[in-house]
Parts: sequence; C-alpha cells; structure tokens
Amino acid sequence: MRFATWNVNSVKARLPRLLDWLAGTAPDVVCLQETKVADDGFPSAEVAELGYETAAYGQGRWNGVAVLSRIGLDDVRRGFTGVPGYPEPEARAVSARCGGIRFMSVYVPNGRTPDDPHYAYKLQWLAALREALIPDLKAGPLVVAGDYNVAPADADVWDITLFANSTHVTPPERAALAAIREIGLTDVPARALKGDHPFTYWDYRAGMFHQNKGMRIDLVYGSADVAERVTDAYVDREARKGKGPSDHAPIVVDLTD
Repeated sequence: MRFATWNVNSVKARLPRLLDWLAGTAPDVVCLQETKVADDGFPSAEVAELGYETAAYGQGRWNGVAVLSRIGLDDVRRGFTGVPGYPEPEARAVSARCGGIRFMSVYVPNGRTPDDPHYAYKLQWLAALREALIPDLKAGPLVVAGDYNVAPADADVWDITLFANSTHVTPPERAALAAIREIGLTDVPARALKGDHPFTYWDYRAGMFHQNKGMRIDLVYGSADVAERVTDAYVDREARKGKGPSDHAPIVVDLTD
C-alpha cells in the first residue's frame, strides 16, 4: 500500500497539479488539507476518473480536509468527538477506513501568535484530538496525517533562533503533540525519510524554497502495526517546484502488504 498526505492550499487552484501528481505517484490513499471548498465544491468527479472515492469535509474559502481512496472508503467521520468550536466547529478533520486502516486527515489550527485566542484554541483542539484518537487506536490500525502546524523539534525548522516567541515551536504546542504520540502513535516518516532536513513547508516569499528555509510541520502519525510495515517514505520536493505550487510538499509512505 502507498499513502500520502498533502496540504494543497486550495484544491481548485491546485487541481491540474493534483491530478497529474495522483496519476504519476499512484497513492492508494491520500489525506488532503486546506482544500478551501465546501463539500459540494470538491472535485470528486475529476479524481473519480483516476479511480478515487472521496470523503470531503469543507466550509468554503477556509480550512477543509479530504480523504481520497482507490482501495475502499468506509465508515466516514467528519470531525471528531469533543472538537472545540472557534467560534463554531471548523472543517479540520475527516477520517475513513481504507484497506483495513483508519486514515484521518487533520488540519490543525495555526495558532497565529501565543497571545492570540486562536493559540488557546489550537491547544484545546490538539487535546481534544488526543482523547478522540484513543478509542480509534484501540479499534485497529490507524494513520493520522496532515498539517499539524507544529514542528516537533528544533531540527524541524531551518533556523530555530528566528522563531523565538513564535507559534509552531512553543513548548505547550510541542507538549500537546508529544501527548498525542504517547497514546501509542509513531512519527512514521521520521524513521525513514531520506536527506538532511526533510522539510515539508516553505513560505512563498523571498525564495525560501530555493534556499531550503523550511519547516517540517506536515506529519504522519501511525499506530505500531502501521509503523512496522513502513518500507519507504519521502517528501516529494518535486511537487513544490514549478508554476503555481502549494507552499507544502506531499509526504509519501509505502507499506508492505
């Protein structure tokens, strides 16, 4: 099985690139984030031509997540139990069972700045996600993939000295992320990714991508029975190149049968 996660930063703006990438990379399951379309606006017909079923959860111009699968799509859940509202529940998580594994696509709140109410909301959201994942983890193989908007360690940002008092690297955010791993999830690609500083996000400004001034904030967390099946994992930097890319690159993970 091959699966992937990708913050596409607008599925409509990135649709030709997404379709080409799906055709060339051929993942069995894809978790998408920041789709920025309502449910009825997702290009389900276009991805269906490549053999993918869609479970989408969106709200128009903001947020939005989806799971695409060509190996079955069952027991779809939009959101999760206990998800906080700010000021109302946002479209930031969707999950489905595909090929015997529950895949959840997550788009964690950004947090803005540590003194912003959105930062407190981010921590509440992560805490609620942790609690919601406990029964899913007990139920069987699980992958929780997406844009977590947290860099787990200093090495996951291009220059930690420039991030003082910034979101994405604060101790409370990292502690919330560690608490999710502690229920029995593994940072899957971190054990298999090739190359130095396998960042997944680069700001559009100032040639950040070409200078590799990025961050690893897109993560794949998997249960032990998934992690032990990983044979390869990589950040697809090629998908970040060219005209009109997302500011994130996909992560691709291969599993043994």
